[in-house]
Amino acid sequence: MDSISLLVSLNQTYLPQLQVLLTSLSWNNPGEHFDLYLLHSGIPAEALAPVTRQCLRLGHRLCPILMEEQLFADAPITKQYPREMYYRLLAGTVLPKQLRRILYLDPDILVINSLRPLWELELGSHLFAAAAHTGKTELANSVNRIRLGINHDYYNSGVLLMNLEECRRSISSEQIFRYVEEHGKEMVLPDQDILNALYGERIVPLEDAVWNYDARNYNTYRLTSGGQYDLNWVLHNTAILHFCGRAKPWKPGYFYRFGVLYLHYAHLTR
Repeated sequence: MDSISLLVSLNQTYLPQLQVLLTSLSWNNPGEHFDLYLLHSGIPAEALAPVTRQCLRLGHRLCPILMEEQLFADAPITKQYPREMYYRLLAGTVLPKQLRRILYLDPDILVINSLRPLWELELGSHLFAAAAHTGKTELANSVNRIRLGINHDYYNSGVLLMNLEECRRSISSEQIFRYVEEHGKEMVLPDQDILNALYGERIVPLEDAVWNYDARNYNTYRLTSGGQYDLNWVLHNTAILHFCGRAKPWKPGYFYRFGVLYLHYAHLTR
């Protein structure tokens, strides 16, 4: 089997969450080898050392990539729009040319089943595969379609299977920077808005209950599935559990159902 290439983009404060993600990934994907590409703005080597040791112990390859400032010399950058928001969409310009695809994951994720079926998904000429969070958020989904003038669902950018060959051909920094210049005041979730407005027509839809499960919405998933998507179903079928929103399970006061599962993997990591 070929190795699975993963992409993350984060700052130093999210390194502990990256380690929990890696623990869940290895625990639930036995026999898989992962190449982890980390895009960053200058994480010190000593801060990255625990992740380096963990990847070595788990048999995975860590490839940190320092993003050069000159790549974003023309980028509209403010406190609201830091340059990190461009990293995932422009990853094709800095990743090794021999990489044909890569799976981007936000660090606030647990992987609780195999990623192999997603990795082997045929993308054709599409740029990405991604999931939209509907159900409880259907109103927000509709509002975002109207707000951005799009006809497709509003895709979440926290899990993206990326067709790097097509991305290199079709995505340019100039196009992205121009869109931010023209629409910056209208954007709510900047990187996600860019993804949907510019490239949403070239996204393969994924089932969010399997590939980007919003951990806040257990009751909604269960209700809309007629009771099928209960806890047992999630544990056996959901591959990617995403802790979306401001409330996070590593912070005090988290009350959503899967918080204890996150703490379990945090304990395994320690």
